[in-house]
Amino acid sequence: MRPVVGPRLRRLLQLVLVLFALLIINSVYLAAVTLLESLGYGSLQTLFYQYMFLGHLALGLLLLLPFLVYGVAHWRRAHSRPNRRAVRAGLGLFGLSLTLLLSGLLLTRGLPLLEIRHPDTRRLLYWLHVVSPLLVVWMFVLHRLAGPSIRWWRGAGTAVVALALTGVSLWLLRPQAPASGPDQQFGPSLAQTADGQLIPADTLMRDRYCANCHGDAHEQWRFSAHRFASFNNPAYRFSVENTRAVLLERDGHTRGARFCAGCHDLVPLFSGEFDRPDFDPDGASAQAGITCTACHAISAVNSPRGNADYTISQPEHYPFAFSSSGFLSWVSDTLIRAKPDFHKSTFLKPVHRTPEFCGACHKVHLPRELNQYRWLRGQNHFDSFTQSGVAGTSVSSFHYPEQARENCGQCHMPLRPSDDFGARPLPENPEVLAIHDHGFPGANTALPHLLGFPDRVMEQHQRFLAGAVTVDIFSLREGGSINGELLAPLGAVPVSLQPGRDYLLEVVLRNRKTGHLFTEGTADSNQVWLELTLSAGDSAFARSGFISAAGEVDPAAHFVNAYVIDRQGRRIDRRNAEDIFTTLYNNQIPPGAADTVLYRFTTPPDLSGPVTIEASLNYRKFDSRFFRLFQGQPEAVNDLPVTRIDTDRRVLGQDGQPVDPNRWQRWNDYGIGLLLKEGTGALRQAEAAFQQVVAMGRPEGLVNLARVYLREGRVDDAEAVLQRASREPGLTAPWTVDWLTGQVNFQNGYIDEAIAVWSRLVDTPYPEARHRGFNFGRDYRLLEQLGMASFERARAARLHPQQQAEYLRQSIQWYERALALEPELASTHYGLSRSLSMLGDDPGATRHRQLHDRYRSDDNARDRAVSLARAADPVAALAADDVVVYPLGGHDD
Repeated sequence: MRPVVGPRLRRLLQLVLVLFALLIINSVYLAAVTLLESLGYGSLQTLFYQYMFLGHLALGLLLLLPFLVYGVAHWRRAHSRPNRRAVRAGLGLFGLSLTLLLSGLLLTRGLPLLEIRHPDTRRLLYWLHVVSPLLVVWMFVLHRLAGPSIRWWRGAGTAVVALALTGVSLWLLRPQAPASGPDQQFGPSLAQTADGQLIPADTLMRDRYCANCHGDAHEQWRFSAHRFASFNNPAYRFSVENTRAVLLERDGHTRGARFCAGCHDLVPLFSGEFDRPDFDPDGASAQAGITCTACHAISAVNSPRGNADYTISQPEHYPFAFSSSGFLSWVSDTLIRAKPDFHKSTFLKPVHRTPEFCGACHKVHLPRELNQYRWLRGQNHFDSFTQSGVAGTSVSSFHYPEQARENCGQCHMPLRPSDDFGARPLPENPEVLAIHDHGFPGANTALPHLLGFPDRVMEQHQRFLAGAVTVDIFSLREGGSINGELLAPLGAVPVSLQPGRDYLLEVVLRNRKTGHLFTEGTADSNQVWLELTLSAGDSAFARSGFISAAGEVDPAAHFVNAYVIDRQGRRIDRRNAEDIFTTLYNNQIPPGAADTVLYRFTTPPDLSGPVTIEASLNYRKFDSRFFRLFQGQPEAVNDLPVTRIDTDRRVLGQDGQPVDPNRWQRWNDYGIGLLLKEGTGALRQAEAAFQQVVAMGRPEGLVNLARVYLREGRVDDAEAVLQRASREPGLTAPWTVDWLTGQVNFQNGYIDEAIAVWSRLVDTPYPEARHRGFNFGRDYRLLEQLGMASFERARAARLHPQQQAEYLRQSIQWYERALALEPELASTHYGLSRSLSMLGDDPGATRHRQLHDRYRSDDNARDRAVSLARAADPVAALAADDVVVYPLGGHDD
């Protein structure tokens, strides 16, 4: 009988055993890293780890062929041997070893025909690959116990070597914390690099490298506003080049423009090119936009101050990532596909899923280095979202969603089906893989038009805008006055207009879909306006918001924007950030809130028949003045696309009115729009609207009546309706009742009761609210009120020093919690300085007084600028009134 293992087969067996031993040593190190990371030791996947993993793949591939050859040859020699126990164990060993090697091969994803994409299948293969080595060892022992004696010392030696090398490697090659760089290297932007050094431009411009695996994400990003955020955006380029020219003339350098660069020009900023005298706006770095790497290399957000207050780290890559060799490049890609954890930990960090990550750039203040004046607040998507009912943080919102929005990406990076390498199962359909949309749908409809993007890009933005704000032609008042008799709601009550009579038309705009102020971003140059037409038969007798043949919007229209001015009252018309000072008016609508727009008109003396009222809210990314400036064409017609966000149409004088299922909501939104107007000129009308809501059995009317009464100082009335609301079974937001009850107690001098109810609110003790993802402990206005109430309680305890000190410490804690969420609240710094001063902490009090002085508004200068602006622009002056009534007239096209 032939020997089971001949000389050649023995040498092949020795090769297989050596490779297996090396693979075991290598695997122990890899397994140790995985175990330690799962225990919370952070990322240990250094460059050495990647080479070890490459060795793991190489050893597995080298082992595959000799193992198969030996296994088949050994089977042919041994399958008929009488030692059936050894044969059976050998078959089991061969099968398990084959499972180990094939599962590893499938996990590499290096072979297109064998690529497994679905995470669940890959997870099964992974655990099969992890468990099978243990079964292989067990079956090997059984196989050898049935045959020649085992040389245990070889296995023990391999285990000792593996453990020793693993321990030494983990100690010597543990990741080191990066050194912190200087804070002001990129000032007045707040951005930092992790090591304080510049980052070469080409390191941040490797988008094609990303596209190798993330083709879908790259294709979406290629037509995004992030891709065209820098000097490749003609509107931005015009503004920032003007700013650079002003700063160069004023300061002798352009460093103040880094304020813009920290969010728009990351590649030239971090490479140092932005400050060079020969900086080329047409160069590669200036045309790169916000690249894949620039965004994904941000490793931390340092504070919620905005202005690019983040840390960016030069990314670590896999071996041979940028090799010119096709083979080595394939090796690098295979490493990523087989073991993407290191890639994910480098480019996808937990901070990327937070609103703070987006807020680092979508929250702005204007620094003194830019305007040579003082700190001023700029646009702020972040706080208007994080302090809203949409985010589930505000205790005082008018409306709340069924589920809180946790971050910006839920709206601006929705999941899209994809076969991209990074695709993951859709939560509602695990069989479908998807990625987050990197086109960042929003409202920039100018770029697709100006730069010739595919039609689908424009359509995506317009779909996103559709219905964001709804239009409701709600009511008429006789006599053309806000105090006239109310005819409402239109569409639910019969109304006929009389010839030659004055009327007041009221149109309600409700922010339904936007989780922050509408319109945000470039609110000074965004053009959002209400277009209104009143007609009898085929003839229009009153209009507002029409577009002229030259592309100009009726300047007397109602605009949902911010009229921004400089210190001399001149309008900011070219996005000249260095001159921004304050607003003449701000018609942005908070999330979940509404605005009521008023128009006065006179019907024609010969009016007969029904009157049709049509209203639409229109959006154009830039107004004509700015469009002509950045296009460099003073006579150009503004041909940017106009998007119709929503429309409404009412026909008055017809018989039969349809049932209105949303009647109470229409009344409620109408009242909200009146309540939110400046001053007290519309509060009586708001009260009447909310009384209608109460009459329809809705507790929301009672809650909103309390808001009206508190504004008017009618505290007892507010208390009465809040007590009534708290007993209503249909109350949907009991937390708002508690918030307002705390205000009633505070104004009545019941400070302990106010503190008790507000402290309870911080813990969000409502099961329904918690189920919906709400967290009122992040409402910094609530925290500030608690700080103020605790301070007032301390003042009342002046005869009891220990009790007073305790209340002061509580006040300080509440104020500090508020500042952790918004460090630039002037009123909070003022309150904190008072508490610290009373507690005897003079240095702390002085510091917060200085911060209050930094962040507070300059009211005298503001009043002067507003007065100058009113005198210069009578149309805008009308729109800046507390209660604006727009005159409607005819228009000859």
